[in-house]
Amino acid sequence: MRRLAGLLVVPLLLLSTAACGDDKGSTSAQSSNGLPAITAGAKFGEKPTLAKGEGEPPKDLKVEVLSEGKGQVLKKGDQAQVDYLGQVWDGDKPFDNSFDRGEPFAVTIGGGGVIEGWQKALDGKKVGSRLEVSIPPSLAYGSSGQGDIPPNATLVFVMDIVKGTTLPVSAKGTEVAQDNIDLPKVGTNTDGKAPSITVPKKPAPTKLVSNYVIEGSGPAVKADDTVAVQYKGVLWKDGKEFDSSYSKGAPVTFPLSGVIPGWSKGLEGKKVGSRVLLVVPPDMAYGDQAQGPIPAKSTLVFSVDVLAVL
Repeated sequence: MRRLAGLLVVPLLLLSTAACGDDKGSTSAQSSNGLPAITAGAKFGEKPTLAKGEGEPPKDLKVEVLSEGKGQVLKKGDQAQVDYLGQVWDGDKPFDNSFDRGEPFAVTIGGGGVIEGWQKALDGKKVGSRLEVSIPPSLAYGSSGQGDIPPNATLVFVMDIVKGTTLPVSAKGTEVAQDNIDLPKVGTNTDGKAPSITVPKKPAPTKLVSNYVIEGSGPAVKADDTVAVQYKGVLWKDGKEFDSSYSKGAPVTFPLSGVIPGWSKGLEGKKVGSRVLLVVPPDMAYGDQAQGPIPAKSTLVFSVDVLAVL
């Protein structure tokens, strides 16, 4: 779901709050597993301190389970909340960590929104586990780097899997009549497959439309919530799909404050468990700027299943 991460969600969500690392690590030291040693805060739940890596870093992803939890095994489509500290292999201080913020990072297994190395490392691990992970550039930021992370950097993370949640496959609730002939019609299937979106051959609305297709019974989404959703987006002008979480086989997780205004305004107040039709005019999407497969000045149409608030 990399396209959504570049369109709707703050790019490179994992590192959107980077450059938080003021704590110096220790000098070079290697643990018995070949990864940089944890020199302080070695227990699950404690903020760790990492030594610099010694020698050449592993060329492939390396995942060490430092302590195994007793919770559920994470699988594709599950949502995990993870405390973490990240450091470059040959660095002596972290570039980011969640421990100082006091809030774990939410990620959907298989759902994009984070670097591929994170997805691969977490898949199949138990809630309550502490991992140490070495991620090669090909599964991180490659030759481009990101913020304080230089090009071609190998990243080292300590990850505490704090919580895991199995998400529903679809919206669930009461179907709401779609009787406005001037608006798109969205399918009401609840089998986990992408619903159809039929756009009328009529002028696009000039104001945001946010209507229930299926009304759930969960709590109302708040502006500062992080949500897990399944979505599909098409262009008003021709009904052509430009992005979808269904094609990746897993929901996506994002903070409502980190998306285009049409999403943040359109989903705020909607009930968890619902399917929502969003019609987003250009001034609440990307305006005069083209964005990948989205032409400039495009009205966008979305079906969004609000699966959970995290």
